[in-house]
Parts: sequence; C-alpha cells; structure tokens
Amino acid sequence: MLSVHTSPLDQPGTGDAGGMNVYVLELARRLADLGVETEIFTRATSSRLPPVVEYQPGVSVRHVVAGPFEGLSKQDLPAQLCTFVREVLRVEATQAPDRYGVIHSHYWLSGQVGAVARDRWAVPLVHTMHTTAKVKNAALAAGDSAEPGARSLGEEQVVDAADRLIANTAEEAHQLVDLYGADPEVVDVVHPGVDFSVFSPQPQSSARAALGLPVAGPVLLFAGRLQPMKAPDVLLRAVGVLLERDPQLRDNLTVAVVGGLSGSGLDRPQALQELAAALDIADVVRFVPPVAQSTLAQWYAAASLVCVPSYSESFGLVALEAQACGTPVVAAAVGGLTTAVDDGRSGVLLPGHDPSDYARVIGDLLADPRRRAVMGRRAQQHAAAFGWDRTARHTLQVYRDAAAALHGHRLAVS
Repeated sequence: MLSVHTSPLDQPGTGDAGGMNVYVLELARRLADLGVETEIFTRATSSRLPPVVEYQPGVSVRHVVAGPFEGLSKQDLPAQLCTFVREVLRVEATQAPDRYGVIHSHYWLSGQVGAVARDRWAVPLVHTMHTTAKVKNAALAAGDSAEPGARSLGEEQVVDAADRLIANTAEEAHQLVDLYGADPEVVDVVHPGVDFSVFSPQPQSSARAALGLPVAGPVLLFAGRLQPMKAPDVLLRAVGVLLERDPQLRDNLTVAVVGGLSGSGLDRPQALQELAAALDIADVVRFVPPVAQSTLAQWYAAASLVCVPSYSESFGLVALEAQACGTPVVAAAVGGLTTAVDDGRSGVLLPGHDPSDYARVIGDLLADPRRRAVMGRRAQQHAAAFGWDRTARHTLQVYRDAAAALHGHRLAVS
C-alpha cells in the first residue's frame, strides 16, 4: 500500500490525519487476518522514525525519506514524488522476486507513485481516491481554499493508469465516471467499515464520568479535523440559535469539539474559539485535542447527538463510528454520509448548512428522549452492516480481479 502524504500510524483528527489513516491501517489489519501480508509505504516526517515499523504480524509500515522531514505541506509534496518513487523502487529491488503482487494506492499523490511502480513491477494498481478535487471544489465552505488545477489533472492521470478503482459509495463511483471519465467496468464499490471491538455501546453515565462530563444534561459532539470543509462552525452557530430560542438550555448543555487544526483551519487557529465568544456560547463549549480511538468511543457514547455537518465527505467514518456506539447522528446530506446514515432512522440528514435548520432538528431531538433512544438502537443496527472484515474480503476480491485482468491482458498481447 502507498500512503504518501500521511502515515497510518499518525493520530487521526489533526493535520492531514483522518479517516484515510484509519482506513489504511484497518484494511491492512483485516487483510492480515485473511493471510495477506501488507507493507505500507509512507513519507518519513521525522529523523527519529525507524525505517520499518512492524505494526503486527503481516502489517508493516515503511518510512520513506523524501524531502525535508518537517515543514512540508501537502501542497509541497508533488515536488517530492520522484524521490519517493525512487526509494520505493529501491526497496523492491532488495526483495525476493515477485514479492509484491498488488499495489493499492490511497489519495492521488500515492496514485502517481503507484502508476510508476505498476509499470516497473508488472503488477496491478488498485487505487482509492478518498477525496477528489472536483468534488471538493464544487462544495467549498465559505473562506476555504480551492484545490489547485494540478491536483485535478493528477487525479485524471491516476484514473487512467489504475487497473481498478475502489469507490466508497455508489455516488463516488458515479463521480469517478462522470467527472473523471473512469471506465465503469473498472470501478468497484467497497464500503469502509468500523471496528466493533472499539466502537460499541457502553453506558452513557460511565462514559461521561470518565470524561469529566455532567451526568445529566444534553451533550452535543463534533469530532474530526478542524477545518472549514468539516464545518464545525455550523454546529457552533446552530447552538447559538438554539440558545436564543431556549435560553434555559444553557444551564445544562455541553458542546464538545474534539479534534485538531487541519488544512486552511491552520490559517486561523483561534477562529472557532473566537466564534464561540462572538456567539456568546463559550461557556457551554469545550475544545478537546485529538484523542485515541478508545477515548473517542467514550465521547460518542457520552454524547446525546453527534453532528457531522461537512461540506464534503467521501464516506464519513465519524458518523458510522458514532452509530456503532448507539448514538444518533445529525449530518449533512452530502457524499458518503447519505450511505453512512440511514436518514430518519439512525439519524437525520439535512440539505445545506443553514445553522437554523440544524438548530431546529437538534432541538427537536433533544426534546424527545424516546425518539433519540429508538434512533440510537437503529443506529447500532445500521452500523452493524459495515464491518472491516467485510471491507477486507471485498477488497481482496478486487485485488484478485485486477490481477486476473492484467494477466489475461498479457496473454492476449503475447
């Protein structure tokens, strides 16, 4: 696997680490359970990192030195791809012949590397976009930066080079075909999953006690990277509207924002705190840095509702993880969230990002504990269909199909 711009070992929720990091590591772990050994190549961001980390039997992470260890943004990385490719090829040259049977690249930067390695090693390239420039640029948040044209061009090149493309949802599959000209015959839909050993229901009272939250009163949660695309400001603005309509709610409401700065959010590191102060809701908002998966599960369990108001989501693992913990979700009806959330049953999907609409839905749900409880049970049932074991089995079949097609093409040419 290739994950150039972010390591699966990084803490999700800050910088460039997010759902893709979880995806790469969990998929590799489950493939190992199926007898598939995986080496994950990622760019080294510190001189202290060992060249190879054996995460578990069958899963290793290789830190490739390509460019300075620190100070490079994701936008700077295309200039380092040649060096990354050279180092990947150098590693392969030291291995036994035919060690690598499939290349699975994640995000367009990795796809560029994978295209070179594919031709050099004569093995299939399977690519997962995770996000695409054309989709993101069509739904930019106010004040957010558009993705450069070079990225769109790079993504088109990867689509042309890949033997198979894995889309998280049917909607993403259509986007690859309609926006990037992908051949529908090589696009496979494989849903991401959730780790049920970590994300499962637990008593709300004990989760709140562990986190130092009030046992009584509503808790609203945003979890994820703090950047305009993820729209944490929409939740804060909705809370402002909610408290205007029901001032008494201020007495026992907690709003938790769990995550770290990322993307264009780094340009204004205090923007959310300033917004909370301007909305006069700072007394109910609690900002929490990124946490380990086990602690994140406690936050989901402690919450009355989890809000995912993103402008763009290839899938929306936060929504799925929250539901696996039995917590309903209020989310934007965008991208993969329309698959991750069963609208009206496991949560509520909202068109647009009007804080008043979010305030109305959140207020109605907070006022109806019985409805929330029913939704919570349905949320767990809905999430149960999305396990990483299933993701790994389906992905392995994609690998086999890609290898068979490439082998068949070679025979036809010869």
